[in-house]
Amino acid sequence: MTQFRSTPISPATSLLPAPSRHRLTPVLLLLIALSLIPALVLAASRVRFEAAQKTVSLVMDYSALTAQANLNGLAPLDLLARYRNLGVNGVAVYEDTIATLENRADIYKQPGTELALKFPGQGVNPRRTYMRDLAGGHEVARLRSRFTIPFSTKVIGGVSWTVWPTDPSFLPAGPNNALIGTLKAQGYVVVYRPYDSPVVRSPGSDWPDVPFLAFTDNQVIGARDPKLLEQIKARLGTRVPAIIEFTPQKGLDELIAGQPGIRLFSISGAWQDLLTPAEVSSKFVLAARERSHKLLYTRPFGTIGETETFLGDVQSGLNKWGIKIGTPVPAAYEPSTLLRWLCIVGPLAALTLIGLSYPLTRLGLIMAALGLLIALGLNGAQIFSGFALVAAISFPALGLVLRRHSVTDWYVATGFSLVGVLFVSALGANRDSMLGLDPFKGVGLTLLFPLLLVSLSFLPRQDFRKTVSQIYATPFKLGDVLIMLLVAGAVALIYLRRGNTTGAGVSDAEAKVREALQDSIIRPRFKELAGHPLLLLGLSGVLPGYFTLLLLLGGVVGQASILNTFSHFHTPLLISFERAFIGLGAGLLFGYLALYIVRLILRLWQGRGEWMTASRREIN
Repeated sequence: MTQFRSTPISPATSLLPAPSRHRLTPVLLLLIALSLIPALVLAASRVRFEAAQKTVSLVMDYSALTAQANLNGLAPLDLLARYRNLGVNGVAVYEDTIATLENRADIYKQPGTELALKFPGQGVNPRRTYMRDLAGGHEVARLRSRFTIPFSTKVIGGVSWTVWPTDPSFLPAGPNNALIGTLKAQGYVVVYRPYDSPVVRSPGSDWPDVPFLAFTDNQVIGARDPKLLEQIKARLGTRVPAIIEFTPQKGLDELIAGQPGIRLFSISGAWQDLLTPAEVSSKFVLAARERSHKLLYTRPFGTIGETETFLGDVQSGLNKWGIKIGTPVPAAYEPSTLLRWLCIVGPLAALTLIGLSYPLTRLGLIMAALGLLIALGLNGAQIFSGFALVAAISFPALGLVLRRHSVTDWYVATGFSLVGVLFVSALGANRDSMLGLDPFKGVGLTLLFPLLLVSLSFLPRQDFRKTVSQIYATPFKLGDVLIMLLVAGAVALIYLRRGNTTGAGVSDAEAKVREALQDSIIRPRFKELAGHPLLLLGLSGVLPGYFTLLLLLGGVVGQASILNTFSHFHTPLLISFERAFIGLGAGLLFGYLALYIVRLILRLWQGRGEWMTASRREIN
C-alpha cells in the first residue's frame, strides 16, 4: 500500500512585506519600557484602593415591601426583619406625598365636587380641592409653608378648610421622619428618595439625616436652575448621591463634582417579573463583583418564598466572591498627576513606532498622526483620557506590525497588548471614570482603528498607485465575494456588540452560557475566544492567499478586545486581568487545537488522490 505523504505547505505569511527597521526602533521600545514603570506604580495603587472597597449594602424598596406585606397580612417591619436574616441591611424610603399623608390619616382631603354635595349653598368651588387637619393634627399649616402655591381659607360646615387651586395629591410632602427614625434605630442603612417639584419653596432643606440619596427622576433637583443646584449641593451635607446604573440623570455630574458618589444597581419591577430569582440574583452578584456597585437596590418578588430564594442566592453569591454586606464608605480614587504625565510617553512612542515600521513609512506616519488626532479630538481637553484611547488603538496593532511570520509571534503581539492595558488603566482610571460618570470615549475606534493600522501595513514597499492598480485588476470568484461579505458581516456584528449596551442582542442560548460562566468564573469575552485562535491560524500560514490575511485581521479583534476589557474602569483591575488571562488561556488552547485540526484536514484533502489510487490497486 502506498505510504501517505503530505505536500508541505508554504507559509502564506512569507508573502507579506517585512516591516521597516528604523534606527529609532530601539529608542522607542526603551521609552515604552521606561514609561511602563509609572504605569505599574499606578496599577498597584489602584489595586490597593479597590481592595478596600468590597462592602455593599443590600437595600430593599420599602414601598414594594409594604405592598407585599399587606397582601400577606404582615406588618412591613416584621417582613423586613425576616428578610434581614437573608442579608437585607438597607431600606430605600421614598419621600411622602400628600396622597401618602391622606392614606395615613394625617390629613383629610375632599374634592370640591363632593364637598359641594355635602354642603350645598356654602360657596364650595367644585374645581378646587379642600383640606383640613384631623383632630390634633398640624400637617396643613406645615404644607402651606412648604409650597409656593396660592392658598385661601374658607369655613364650610363650621370647619376651616384650606383651599387648593388644584389636586395636590401628587405633590411631595417631605420625609416620613418617624419611619426613618425607626429604621435607623434598628440599624438599617437608609437611602432617601426625594421627589422634585417646582412649587416646593425650599427643596432639600428638610431632608433626613441619612447616608445616601437616590433621586427619582431623569434629572436631579435643581438641574435646570444653576443657582438652585448650588443650594442643593450645599444642602447635601454628608449625604452621598447615588449614581443609578443605566439611568443617566441630568445635573448629577455637577452636583457631585468634588464630592463622593456611590454606584447603585437595580432592575425595574417589570423586568424582574419576567425573570426567575436565580437569574436576578446572578445580575446583582455580577453588579457587585464586576461593576463596583455598592448599593444593591432590590424589590420583592410576587411571593415571599421567591423573594427569600432570591435574597439567599444573592447572599451566598456575595460570600463566594469575598464581598461583605455592611455600610459602604464611598471614597474617590485620585491617581498621581505626575505619574500619569510620565505614562503619556508610552502610547505616544508606540504609535510612532507603528508609523516608522510600515513598509510605506510615509503612510505609516500619516496613519499614526491621524490616530493621535482622532483620539485627542474625541476626548476634547481631557489629555489623559485622550492618550488612554491612543494606547487602546496602538498596542493591539503594534506587535503585528513589527512581527507576523510565525506562530510564536502571537506571544509578541499579546505581550504588547498586555503592556498597553497598563497604560489604558493608568491614564483612563480616575474618580469619574470609575464611578461611571465619564465613560471611555471611542470604544468603537478601539475595534476598528487597530484593524486599519494592521491592514495598511500589508501594503508592499512600492508606489501606492501601482498597488491600487494591482488590487483593482485582481480577478474575483464568486467564493471570494461570499467570503468578503461574510467577513464584512462579522466585523459589523462585532462593532454593534461593543461595550455593555449594544446595538445587537444575544440569543437565549448565548445568554444562558454567559450566565453559567459568570456565576462560576470571571467570564472571558467571546471576541477573544474567537480572535486568539484566528491569529494563531493566521500566523501559521496554513491557509493560502488572502485567507491568511483575513485570519490575521480577525486576530487583531482578539488583541483589541484585551484593551477594550480594561476600558471599563468601573470594573476592578484584578477582575479585568483575570478575565483577560482566562480568555488568553482558553484562546491559546482552542487555537492550537484548531491549528492541529486544520493541518489534519489539509493533509487529508491533499492525500485523498493517493489514498484512492492505492485503494483501487488493492482491490484489483
